[in-house]
Amino acid sequence: MSSALVLFAHGARSAAWAVPFEKLRDLTQARLPDVQVRLGFLELMAPRLPELVAELAASGVTQVTVVPVFLGQGGHVMRDLPVMVEELRSSFPQVAIKVVEAAGENAAVLNALSDYCVASLPV
Repeated sequence: MSSALVLFAHGARSAAWAVPFEKLRDLTQARLPDVQVRLGFLELMAPRLPELVAELAASGVTQVTVVPVFLGQGGHVMRDLPVMVEELRSSFPQVAIKVVEAAGENAAVLNALSDYCVASLPV
């Protein structure tokens, strides 16, 4: 079985916006050398999630886990992403697509952000 982990982000007009996401992808890829770790975007940047899943499916990937790299469960995660994933499941039935909670909804992520915030205070 060939697996991919897709970090799903909104996208922006400025290429600089994607730099932290690229760093996250690279850090994650280093920890998962046997899994393709890719960035996919909702809009404004490439590759968009549908094109990325099509590429992964064509390369033989059979399992895709999508991690919404959003702080909250806003409209894009609650409405747009499920519709997109259902369309992808119909188009690529050979690919099992799993979507996990938005990163900002995860307790470990929130604790890491809290640690960062607390450490920002002067000593």
